[in-house]
Formats: sequence, C-alpha cells, structure tokens
Amino acid sequence: MTSYNFKHILICLCAVILALPVSADVKLPKLISDGMVLQHDTELKIWGWADPDEEIEMGFKGKIYQTTASADGNWSIILPEMEAGGPYEMSIKGNNSIIVQNILIGDVWLCSGQSNMELPMYRVSPLYEKEIAEADNDQIRYFEVPKTYDFNTPFVDLSSGKWESVNSKTIHKFSAVAYFFATELNQENKIPIGLINSSLGGSPAEAWLSEAALKQFPHYWQEAQLFKNEQYVDSVITSDQNRIKNWYSDISAKDIGTKENLKTFETDDSEWEIMEIPGYWNTTSLGDTHGVVWFRKSFELDKKDVGHKASLLLGRIVDADSVFVNGIFVGNTTYQYPPRRYTIPKGILRDGKNTIAIKIINERGNGGFVKEKDYELVLPDKTINLKGLWKFKLGTPAPLLKGQTFVRWKPLGLFNAMIHPLLNYRIKGTIWYQGESNTKNPEEYDTLFPAVISDWRQQWQQGDFPFLFVQLTNFMKAQEEPTESGWARTREAQTKALSLPNTGMATTIDIGEWNDIHPLNKKDVGHRLALAAQKIAYGKDIVASGPMYKLMEVVGNKIVLEFSHTGGGLVTKDGASPKEFAIAGADGKYVWAKAKIVGNKIEVWSDKVPEPKSVRYAWANNPDKVNLYNEEGLPAVPFRTDH
Repeated sequence: MTSYNFKHILICLCAVILALPVSADVKLPKLISDGMVLQHDTELKIWGWADPDEEIEMGFKGKIYQTTASADGNWSIILPEMEAGGPYEMSIKGNNSIIVQNILIGDVWLCSGQSNMELPMYRVSPLYEKEIAEADNDQIRYFEVPKTYDFNTPFVDLSSGKWESVNSKTIHKFSAVAYFFATELNQENKIPIGLINSSLGGSPAEAWLSEAALKQFPHYWQEAQLFKNEQYVDSVITSDQNRIKNWYSDISAKDIGTKENLKTFETDDSEWEIMEIPGYWNTTSLGDTHGVVWFRKSFELDKKDVGHKASLLLGRIVDADSVFVNGIFVGNTTYQYPPRRYTIPKGILRDGKNTIAIKIINERGNGGFVKEKDYELVLPDKTINLKGLWKFKLGTPAPLLKGQTFVRWKPLGLFNAMIHPLLNYRIKGTIWYQGESNTKNPEEYDTLFPAVISDWRQQWQQGDFPFLFVQLTNFMKAQEEPTESGWARTREAQTKALSLPNTGMATTIDIGEWNDIHPLNKKDVGHRLALAAQKIAYGKDIVASGPMYKLMEVVGNKIVLEFSHTGGGLVTKDGASPKEFAIAGADGKYVWAKAKIVGNKIEVWSDKVPEPKSVRYAWANNPDKVNLYNEEGLPAVPFRTDH
C-alpha cells in the first residue's frame, strides 16, 4: 500500500470515528470488548456513545448501573473498585443490547515506544522456540493499537483492535518485551495481566506528546502546526512517492540481471567477480555504488539431502533482497532490519549442484551482508555454511536515493491517534522502550523524555502512575579508545528521568548486538522491567537495579567511586577486574583505566593520569566489555562524573 493511499484511508477512518456519537445504537470503544482486562482496585470508567438523552443500563457482577446519554451522545458509568478475578460478563442496554464476555479484572499495562517495544515474538523466535510452542495462558491478554497518526483531531476511538489471550497461535504477533514482562508479573503476583501495545517503529519521543505539552518545545510545536495542513502533507507524501517510484522504475528498466535472467540455475557466472560474504561491496571494485547488485553461490547436495523442505538463513542484508534457489523465488525482504529467514519448499533442491541467486537493491549507505550473522542452509540432517566466497555482478548503478519523509513520526500525530483514544481506560502503569530515534540530540532528551512521562500522567489523570523504561542497549562497533557518544549521552538522559517519582529503569548495556539495532534477547529486557515493576508498582523490597554511581573521592592518584543499588555486593561477571572505565585529568582527555573492587566501592586509576579529576564508565555506543554487576546479576548503570 502506498503512503498516499494509507493517509487517505486514515482520513476516512477518522471521519467514521468522529461520526460515532450520532449513531442511534449504543456503541462501545474498541477497548471495551470481549476478553478485556479491567484494572483492579481503582474506580473504572465504562463509556460509549448513543442517541442524545438515550437511557443506558449496565449490568456487571450482579449490580445494575444506569445513566443517560448527554446531548452530544456521550455516556459513561463509573464502577467501584474491584478485586482481581474473572471471567465475568457485562451487559449494556439502550435502544440495543450488547454483551461483553470473558472479562478479567487484574492489572493493565500500557506498552509503548519504538521498534524494540513493537518487535513481535516471531522476530525473536530463534531464541524462544520452546516458549512459543508452549504458550498457553488465558490470564495474559493483549490488545494491539492500530498504527496511525493524525495532526488535527485527537481520536475518540480506535479504528480496530481486539483483546487476545496468549496461546501458541497468537503469541507470534505479541510484543516480545511485553510478553516476557507480563509472564513474569502473572507468575509472581498471580493476577491477570492486560497489555495494550501502542508502539511504532522509528518513532521519536516528540511524536507521543500532546499539543499542550509540545508548547515546551516551540520547534516541534511549529512543525506540528505545519503538518496540520493536509494539502501540505499530501504534497510531501506525493513528492516522496513519485521520487521513490521513479528511482525504482529506473533501476528496474536498467537492471541487466532482469534482462539477462541472472536468477536462473543455468546462468554462466564464470566471469563474475568474487567477494567474501558477509561483508560490504564498498571494499570491492564497486566502491560506494548504489543500485542493483546480483550475487550467486553454488553448493553440492547428496541425494539423501533433497526431497525435504529446508531453511535458508541469510543474516541481514542492506537494503532489500529477492532470493532464488535453482531459479525459483523463495522470498524477499524490502528493508534492511528484519532477519532473512526463508523456507525452501520441498522439490526445489536437487541432487548435485544447487545455486542461490540474490538480487540486492541498495538505496543508500554500504550495500551488502551484515557481519556476524548466520548465513547457512539448514537441512534435516546437516547444515551448510554459506559464508565465504560468492560471485557478484553489477545489475545497474544508481544515484543515492534520499530517504522519504516519515510523516507518521512528526510531532503530535501518534499522541492524537494512538494515545488519546486510550485515556479513559484505567491502567496500572506504562512500560516504555524508546530513545534510539533521539540519539542525535541527546541534550534535548534531558527534557523531552521527562515531558512525555509528565504529559501522559496529566492526560490520564491517575496521579503519578508507574512509568518503567528500558535504557538503550549497546549497539554499533566498539571503539578502541574512549570517545564521545550520542548513545551514551541519551542513556544519561534516561537515567536522569529517574528523578521523577514512581519511575524505574531496566539497564540493558550488556545484552545488545553490535550489528543489530533490534537485539534478539528480549526475555532479559522483560525480566528487568518486571523487577522494576515489582519494586515501583507493587512495593516489594527487592533489588531492581544494577549498581548506580553515587559519589566520588580523589585519593592520591586514584578516584574512589561509591555506588547505590549494590545489593549483595559488587562483582564482575567474569571474575576479572572491572572493565570499560576511563579516567581523565584536568585536561579532560580520557584514557582507559584500571579498576578494582574494594568492598562496595571501586578504585580507578591510570599511570597516564597522575592527578585524576573524573571517571566515565561504559561511556560509548557499544561498551562491549562491560562486566560490572551486583550479586543479583544486574549490570551497573553507565555514568560519568564530569557533568
């Protein structure tokens, strides 16, 4: 679907939503539907729309509640606090009757942020095949908020959505972080858990702010006003669409791989160049070429290996790929981030020589195959390593394709469409995984992120409900020397947000992947968020954070650091000395330092800095050697003393 058509569908949906109050029948919001989880131990609002002055009667848990719709067709009923339990049934009568079935009462958590919160279980399935196969828990319910935006009108309802319980058929689409978080809370607290997932990949924090909150950030507020002009938005979308369409049409017409049918088994590739895979073709004769490049690799199979379906793992590819095995199309991926996991159907592989052909389209950046990923053919009885020498041929060069304008990420749009419709629904708290899209301006994130927390609390009118968030993990190539880092600075901004009441942070500096912004390990993320929830939301006396820097003292040529949240004590996971510490003197030039645990303190020094002034720990995009933890197994929070 084109972005242009997508936008106009949204406009139509919005029109339908806005028309709800004039309907004669009683209507309920999408959230109030079969399978829902209601928040326990708090007053609840049940609301909807009807004819003006229509009498509404609701039955729930043996009691009858009555109200009358207002002149504009809105109605609501307040339910008293209730204990966890269920399932229950709710009846609502006006000119028509509605029965809402299979209702649970428990804790409702809003799950929001960008792609690492959005990432579904099927994307991380290689790590969690057992969990997926055995998933079956009706006490965990999940509601996916439609991914839409609007700059002009705060939505009063969602265009679609339904509550689903966890089982092996539904779990594939559940947010992995949210699922593991909910599973642990359900097991520990023996209470139903409802998850409302309102997240969108790539979204910056400003997209989730209300218009009132955006006024603290005039440049974002002004941008939101600009995008309220639908003609302007349509012109931006159309311009992008035409530019991208023309680029793809041009490379399609010029690609010799299509003209010469290079995908076929019979293609003569004897004169093609050779490249080591995985890797990027900017290291070959192609240099910084964009456009289409074809790759081929042949391998031998025995008769016993064929006659089965097989799995083809091709790591990650920049940017888009189409894959053919023995000339037969087996799959494609249209952008660089998803893992390439393709199924080769039975009957395609053959006895003797087999060939894989890949057409790669590169729009910008270094084209090729991401390193340190799996590249292999998995058969029932053997696995063939596909790393090594591949043949390649340029299909057609092309100019760099400028990225599109992601209208859906602009300020205000996601709040209006994906948060505002939820505000009447009582929640226990929020879990949040976001920040990657704001790392280019981490200083702004100091105020932008707390603004999201404060804005949502004000909008929900539930006081300072728990707001738990994930600190950015380690990512990108590790640096040989201490350096400045936008990611480290963003992590610092996240740590500062802990000054707000009822906030908790899951530090994940040790479970990222240098070559993947979407690391697979989401179980530990969910676990660490659940620990924060047990402490902040449920008041349990537990250690829920790794060691946090508290204060420093210069003692001779050493700096002695004191920490909070040390739990049973400071330890290193590998038994070695603490790593990823850097130290500087008055000149502010950091060098790697030695470190030693002394009780619940750490001494840091370097022979190169006889008069130390400041220390940094894990201050990098990817401090890949972090090993400092507390006895409870939680990693130390990155920090610097020079701010």
